[in-house]
Amino acid sequence: MKPDIRLKAQERESAMLCLHAAKSADHHERERPEQPCPIRTAFQRDCHRIVHCKAFRRLRGKTQVFLWPQGDHYRTRLTHCMEVSQIARTLARALDLNEDLTEAIALGHDLGHTPFGHAGEATMQRLVPGGFRHERQSLRVVEKLENNGLGLNLTAVVRDGILRHSKGAGPILNVSDDELPGTLEGRLVRLADLVAYVNHDLDDALRARVLTPADVPTDLLKVLGDTHSSRLTTMVFDIIENSDMGSDTPGISMSEVAADALDALRAFLYKRVYYYKDVHEEFHKAERMIEHLWEYFLEDIDRFYEIHWPSALRDGTPAEDVRDFLAGMTDAFAVSLHDEVFTPRRWYVL
Repeated sequence: MKPDIRLKAQERESAMLCLHAAKSADHHERERPEQPCPIRTAFQRDCHRIVHCKAFRRLRGKTQVFLWPQGDHYRTRLTHCMEVSQIARTLARALDLNEDLTEAIALGHDLGHTPFGHAGEATMQRLVPGGFRHERQSLRVVEKLENNGLGLNLTAVVRDGILRHSKGAGPILNVSDDELPGTLEGRLVRLADLVAYVNHDLDDALRARVLTPADVPTDLLKVLGDTHSSRLTTMVFDIIENSDMGSDTPGISMSEVAADALDALRAFLYKRVYYYKDVHEEFHKAERMIEHLWEYFLEDIDRFYEIHWPSALRDGTPAEDVRDFLAGMTDAFAVSLHDEVFTPRRWYVL
């Protein structure tokens, strides 16, 4: 019999990764114990489970910035996750961290995102009792909603990285440890997420002619670069140069100059793209659509369970089941269902 391939992979991790990297042999714990795979490490297995789950496939139909775009080259939530994964893996490889763990967190971090991007999340935050956060919903997807209530049974460190990946509009540097993922790989994904979306959202805004190259502040371009590729390269190099893997208190970081420029670019996008009237006008319609469906489902919860989601887990309140259903929708499904429920049909006789 051939030797256990997984054991050889674990030996390579121990030999090649830095002291503070998460090793799959040390972090294979799951909520439900399983026999290890003879070929894949625990993190490789997690990554494959995420890629093959239904929620991951639905990400291709969820808005990143531009609502339900007709052009072929605009980002979706799926391509965002793939870009985060590639940036994070590049950083992990350079810093001798665990690429497999990094990839699993990156690909799974947005599984709970709503339709219609951040406009959908803001609407759900307002409607759902106790609020709504996509990172908490992503954790619920992998722990419960997939596999009819069984979840994906991922390792604890992947679930931790998913839950604590989001920084919102918060600070890039000087964040307390209790707000950060417990592994360096999770902290790497948290930063790679920001690097990815700021750069590709700017790229999409230029493609959509919401911005012109002349609109982007020149002082930011001098620091970060004047092309999509050069900005990514600058940020990746800066993170590698300023992250500390050798001390007793290792950390993932950036220089203050690069972090300030990245934060300023993010603020510029919020002002000129995310809340730009021509972009956001359509999102107001999407917000009302989600609100209409929320009210419709809760007004007759028995009809919701019988017609719309017979397989709902019902492990919490009815409002939580409606939250799960709405958050799982793609843009197209939400539009189609809203049309089916609220648009009157002409009477006809066969």
